[in-house]
Parts: sequence; C-alpha cells; structure tokens
Amino acid sequence: MYERIRAILHYFDQVVPFRLKPAIITTLVLVALLLLPVPDGLTPKAWGLVAIFLTTIVAIILKVMPIGVMAMMAIVIVSLSQVTSTSSKGAVADALASFSSPLIWLIVVAILISRGLKKTGLGNRIGLIFISLLGRRTIGIGYGLAVCELVLAPFTPSNTARGGGIVHPIMKSIATAFDSDPAKGTERKIGSYLALVNMHANTITSGMFVTATAPNPLVVDYVARVTNGSFHLSWTTWALCMVLPGLVCLLLMPLAIAVLSPPEVRATPHAVQYARDELRQMGPLSGKEKVMIGTFALLLMLWANIPAMLFGPAFILDPTAVAFVGLFALIITGTINWDDVLSEKSAWDTLVWFGALVMMAEQLNKIGVIAWFSDALKSGILAAGMGWQAAAALLVALFVFSHYLFASTTAHISAMMLAFLTVGVQLVPPEYHVPFLLMMVAGSTIMMTLTHYATGTSPIIFGSGYVTLGNWWRVGFVMCVGELLIFAVLGSLWWKLLGFW
Repeated sequence: MYERIRAILHYFDQVVPFRLKPAIITTLVLVALLLLPVPDGLTPKAWGLVAIFLTTIVAIILKVMPIGVMAMMAIVIVSLSQVTSTSSKGAVADALASFSSPLIWLIVVAILISRGLKKTGLGNRIGLIFISLLGRRTIGIGYGLAVCELVLAPFTPSNTARGGGIVHPIMKSIATAFDSDPAKGTERKIGSYLALVNMHANTITSGMFVTATAPNPLVVDYVARVTNGSFHLSWTTWALCMVLPGLVCLLLMPLAIAVLSPPEVRATPHAVQYARDELRQMGPLSGKEKVMIGTFALLLMLWANIPAMLFGPAFILDPTAVAFVGLFALIITGTINWDDVLSEKSAWDTLVWFGALVMMAEQLNKIGVIAWFSDALKSGILAAGMGWQAAAALLVALFVFSHYLFASTTAHISAMMLAFLTVGVQLVPPEYHVPFLLMMVAGSTIMMTLTHYATGTSPIIFGSGYVTLGNWWRVGFVMCVGELLIFAVLGSLWWKLLGFW
C-alpha cells in the first residue's frame, strides 16, 4: 500500500502540471477559511469571496502553477460558487467584468507598444546612449533610469504608461546589451537590479506630483473633504511638500537596491566605448525608428493633456484611449504588424492574471468587505483607548499594508482612504492634522512597492521575468518601510519648516 501511494505521488509529480505539495497546502488554506465562523457584519457569500481571494494569493506565492492558471482558477471558483451573485449568469458576468477595465487594457497595450522598440532597434539605441553616458558602473545606469522617471513624471498622469510603456523598454534594452536575459538564466547580471530600480523609481515619482499617477486627484479631493476645504493640495503645494523627501528617496533608492538585490556586474569599464562603437555601427535613425519617436512624442503630449491645456477640458483623453491611438499608429505605419501583436504572450498572460486580481478586489469592495473592515478598524481603535500618536501610526501602517489585498491603487484609495482619513482627523489633535494627512498622501503611492500586482506598472516589469516573486516582495517590503520612515522623519521636519503645522 505504501509503495502504491508513493507511485501515485510520483506520477502526479511527473505528469500533473502543478506542484503537489503547494497545491495541498493551498487547498487546506481554502478549506480552513471556509470552515471558520463568518465574522459579524459579513454575509456567508462575502466571507466566501474573502477565502477565495486569500487562497489565490497563497497559491501565487507558493507557485502552485503559473500565475495565469491560478488567476483562471479564481475566475472558475467565483463563477461556480456564485459568491458575488444569486445566479450563475450574474456570477460569470462578475468574474469577467474586469476584462473591460481601461486600466487592464492600458497595461496590455503598453506591453504591445514596447514591442515596437525592440523590433525597430530604437530601444537598443536608447539603451546604448544611456550606457555611453552613464555606463561605467551599473548603479550609474540605475540613476539614469531614475532621472528619466523624474523628468517624465510631472507630465505623465499614468504611472503605468510612464514606467511600463516608456522607461521599461529602455531598461530591457540596456539589460539585453549586457546579455542579461531571463531566457538565458543571466537576469541577475544587471537586469534584476535595473528592473527593481525601474519599479521603485516609478513609485517614488508617482508621489511627487499630482499629475504623476491617476488616483492622486482623488486623494486631493478626499483631503479637502475631511478638512472641510481648509487644507487643499494644489499642484504646487503637493509638489512643494513632496519634493524634498521624494528626492531623498530617489537618491537613496538605487544604492539600497544595490544592497538588497546586488547586480553581478558592478563595474563596466569598457561599456562606454562598446556603446559608442555599437551606435556607430547602427548608423543614423531608420524610418521606423523615427515613427517610434514620433509615436512616443504623441503619446507623451496626449498623456500630459497638452491639448486640454491649450484648447480646454473637452480635449482631455483617457490614458487607455491614448495608448490605443499609439498602438494603431504603429500598426498602420507598418512599424509592427498584427502577428507581432498576437505573438506578444506576456501581454495576453498579463490580461488574464491581472484581470482576475482586479476583479476580486472590486468585488470585495462591492459586497461590503472593505467597508466592514474600515468600520471594525474605527471601533477597535476607539475601544483600545490608545494615544493619538499610536493611533495615527497604526492608521498609516494599516492603510499602506492592506494594499496586499488590492490589485489596483485606484480601487484601494477609492475603497478605504476616505474612511481612514475620517477616523484620523477625529483622533489626531487639529494642530497635527496636516502631517498625518500628508503621511497618508505619501503612503498612497509608497504602497505600490509591495507586490507584483500593486499597480499597473508592476505586472509589466514583473512579467519581463527579471525579478523572482520572492525577491520582488522582499525588496518591496523593505523599501516601503524605509520610504515611510524617510517621510515620517524628514518629511515632518520639512513640512514644519514650510509652516504647514
């Protein structure tokens, strides 16, 4: 009997396309959650969705199967269990609803556009230019990417378009030039380091300007609401408050990541001459490269809402609509073709797994799980009788780290931030409202460092394969804590010097 069981287990290990032990652990997690009593304030269906969501996260962490398959599993379970609806038809509609999300399609189209950089050679040319200027050390290239993010951030209201559609292809081209390729198992040469710099520069710059990421105007509205308009974050005020702590974070970040995820190649003394020689061999810009440059200029102009600034709000375009314009321009000019679009597997893989995670986050909000959590938090803090300093720190920490449950910054801010701000201004003395509010504002973008699904940029960079899941989460947590401390200490002193409290 024992030998037979061993033979069966061996068969599963060899044939069945999932890792058996992690699959068993994941199943036990789901069963355990479903057997727990339903918390007061939640319906059985709401608790069932919580169990499905947490189990999916566990399955992804344990790598039971590829992330796309785990996402499809979640879609199947939500559809069959009907935890979001009273009918099978409604449940399937809910499970597939997020696939019409503009955010998800922005990610997909950004990946497809980046293919043009590789196909035309423009991405490699840009990478070589960076190497020729900053390539004596790997960390210098990291600073080049960070500066690129900082320059683009005030004018690019989509951090996904900026970090995933513009900077990431440049980063990949630089890594490729050093033969750092996940397909060859050489990603740790410099690719892993540069991918992490790409991601963390994106999150830091997203918090430095109102126009650097889509949810920031919503944050401005919430802050104005809870203060009855007495503290309004204009574009200038936001930038002034965030510039010093943000620049310090941006300055320290490449150094910190060099410690947390060190590149195997640190010094590249011959890279500058190599890059110059390669650029010379490439010759002048080709016609297709010029089309790519023109397309990027068009995208930047439209993402920065230049037409709206010149001709009025009627000319404001959604970032996803702009991305489709760019993709269509590349196709009709022959810069890329339809086969290129169909063969970009990473884009379609991202569509599936990111869509499923966004769907579950939206449904958790829709059926009241997030509201239940916020109400419980307020009651718990009031009942504990803790001091306002501890209460403020707890609110910021819980708001930031609850982002592990979200696949969308916008969804997280929409669902929870107003409740957290409301509780905070009730508990914190009025003279300290501003530093508390600004810490919450900073946390609303710092939290994007945590996971590979935390914001639209994350799945694009993670999907390129340069960073393992464990390394992404480890570095993300450390950087999140470090940036929160910088804003809490240096930020508070800066805001006091500016006279805001």
